[in-house]
Formats: sequence, C-alpha cells, structure tokens
Amino acid sequence: MRIQFLGATRTTTGSMYLLEVNGKKVLMECGLFQGHREEETARNCCFPFDPKQIHAAILSHAHMDHAGNLPNLRKQGFTGNIHCTFATRDLASIMLVDSAKIQMADAAFVSKQRAQKRLPPVEPLYTMADAEKVLEQFVSVNYERHVEVVDGLTVTFRDAGHILGSAQVILDITERGKKFRWLFSGDVGRGSDDILRDPAPTENVDYLQIESTYAGREHASRDHADENICRLVSETLNQKGKVIIPAFSVGRTQQIVYVLHQLTLAGKLPRVPIFVDSPLSVNATEIYRLHPECFNETINKFLHEKENPFGMSNLTYIRDAEQSKKLNDLKEPAVIISASGMAEGGRIRHHLKNHIGFANNLILFIGYCAEHTLGAQILAGQNPVSIFGEPHEVRAKIASIDSYSGHADKNELKRYVQRISGNIKKIICIHGEEAQCLAHVETLRSMKPNAEVIAPVYKEALSI
Repeated sequence: MRIQFLGATRTTTGSMYLLEVNGKKVLMECGLFQGHREEETARNCCFPFDPKQIHAAILSHAHMDHAGNLPNLRKQGFTGNIHCTFATRDLASIMLVDSAKIQMADAAFVSKQRAQKRLPPVEPLYTMADAEKVLEQFVSVNYERHVEVVDGLTVTFRDAGHILGSAQVILDITERGKKFRWLFSGDVGRGSDDILRDPAPTENVDYLQIESTYAGREHASRDHADENICRLVSETLNQKGKVIIPAFSVGRTQQIVYVLHQLTLAGKLPRVPIFVDSPLSVNATEIYRLHPECFNETINKFLHEKENPFGMSNLTYIRDAEQSKKLNDLKEPAVIISASGMAEGGRIRHHLKNHIGFANNLILFIGYCAEHTLGAQILAGQNPVSIFGEPHEVRAKIASIDSYSGHADKNELKRYVQRISGNIKKIICIHGEEAQCLAHVETLRSMKPNAEVIAPVYKEALSI
C-alpha cells in the first residue's frame, strides 16, 4: 500500500489522502483548502492527480475541510462511489449546496471587480448543479458494517463523536498475502457530549493516522460551561438586553439549542423568545432529528420520553430573509443564534451591526475564531470594528466559552490513543497546525516508544 498526504499536513484544512492498494486508487477525504487567496485557488481548482483514475472515495464526515471539494472532483471526471455514513450523506447534501452558493457568489464578486479593469470573468470552483450531481455517487452505510471498497480494501465506520455521522475509518487491507489494519481517526470528539456518543475504541490496529488539531493544548472544562451560559444569558435578559450567539450551523447550533432547552426546562432561564436565524442551521437541525442512531443514551431517552430536544414553544427557526430582518425591530429581550461562528459571513453580521453598539446586549462566542476574522477582532477587544465596510463602536458585553469544542484536546487525544489496542508500528500525525502536529509527535513518541511517529509534509508519500 502507498499513501500520499495531499492536504491537512501541518495545517488543518484541505484534508485529502490518496491510497494505492492492489493497483487501485482510493481517495480518503476531499476537503477544501483555506489560506491566502492565490494558494487557496490553486490548491482547490487543480488536483495533484487525475480524478478520472480514482476508483472510489471514502469520507469521514461532512465538514467542508473534509468533503467540500467533492463536487469539483466529480466535475473533473471522478465517477466512483463515495462511501460514508447515512448522517454524513444527509449533512453533505445541504452543506455542499451551500458551499456551491458561496463559490458562485465569490466568483460573481471577483468577476465584477475584474470587469472594472476590463479583465475576463472567473468561473466558480463548482456550481449548485455540480453539488447536487455528486450526491448521486454517495453510498451510505451504518456504523460497524463492513464494505469492500476495492479488491483487498474493506472499510468499517466507527463512531468518532465529532459531529453527527462522523466516523473513524478502519481500513482492513489484504495485499500480496499480507493483512494489516489502518486506522484513520477522522476528527475525534471530546467525549461526554450533550448530544453525541463518545468516540469508540478500535482493536488490532497496525497503523494509526490521527488528527492533531488541539494536540498541544487543553480545553476549558465542561463542568461549569452550562452554568456560565446560564449566568451570562440571565444577566443580559434581566437588563432587558439581547443575546447574540455566533454559531456554526452544524454541531454548535444544535448543542447550544439543547443547552438552552435544558436550562429553560429546569427553570433556570426565563422562557424568552429564542431564534435560530440561518437557513443552513435550520436544515442541519432537521437532519439531526432524522438520525437518533447517532445520539447518546441521555438525549435518546429525552427524545422518546419527553420531547424534541431541538424544539420548544419559545424557539423559532428562521429561513426567510424578511423574517430575519424583522428581528432588528424586536424590543423585548431575546436570544438570537446565527451563522457563521466566526462572524465572517451569513446573517450574523447583520445582527452584530444592529446590536453590538448597545451596552445591555451580550455577544457570546461559543467556538473557535481564526486569526483575522471579525469574531477574532471582537474577542481581541478591537474597537471600533468594521462590519460591511463601516466602523461600529463595540459597547455590548463580549464573552467567550470554548468548552463546547468538537475536537479532542491534548489529554483527550491521549486517552483516545490509550484505548486503541494492537501492536502499532507507525503513527502519522495530520490535521493540525505545525506546532500542534509536532507537539503530538512528541507526546505519542513517549506513549508508544516502539512505534515510529511522524508528521508528514504536503505531498509526502509513505509505502507500507
């Protein structure tokens, strides 16, 4: 077997790994790369292989840094099956179309700028039609079912506890009379999630390919996260203010809705209006409701014995743009949850524009904000901040709770590895910024002294 690392090498974006087994080529992940515009365009538009020669693809979960370039793969000639879980396929069906809208809007914006310089227009990376067409190639399978992808390569998906449908990818490979097991961790959840099950351990592993997103740091404890949410929201509502929560559409929105639901049922929060204002978030939440097989025991019991965990009488989901605009006229205290989580796009920017200037309001971040994003500027205390090209004074209270991360931290990744059985010969650290990957290498070398531990660079290849 040969594997080439074509993305998420000493960085966290553009996951892509090309396997060659028994003369067949299989692509594991096909994510969008994010970075400086020129490099981003070059990496995303042009694959370092011929898509027509790929026999099949495997997808661990639906986030765009893992799945976002599949429509372009198909557009350039890939005709094989894409193997994933049922929930991943359903989430991809909305997220890829949403990504296509963004690609088309970006192309239109750049083309307009180029027209002023009398330059030809640019084409989007892919269109909505491309995104819809690639869904025909998805082959869905439940956790723990074995599927032969190509001769000598069987895949089994095991729960990763990261987002709905996320999976560890177990590859059982038979080649030239030899058998071995390769485990790709996918993105590993923290465990003890409000909604999802814990990452499941894997047995008899020979080779481990593991994510390193937070391998060099520790998250804040979850023990008091809900209490902090309750305190911050209560204080704001008592001041007749509004709570604005930037939240990613998949995972974080559903989690904060569930937390607010539980706090309201417990009588710890007043039954004020709560709005989820993001078409993608609304669609994603509907898909969550369709997949209770991914839920942990607590939320499953709540679903069957009480009510919908993502719905309550004071909660309104908003798709329509006109309804969204009416939220600006609200006089009463309310909670508004909107995408994107980093405040870089979507309707959240409108809510920030209209609410960040009032001292009785709260802007509450519950996820990571990358450097240079609007969210990061607000969290860093920049004042004023630019929203839609205009300066806005920051008078609202700003708070951040990072306990709801969907990625395992240093200690949680260590526990994940400790639960893996087998004589691991080699460990490959991917999907982390360079400092995180190298920190992970050192940690794992001390944990597994008999294994070779590496952090490959872009386009590096490894033969087994």
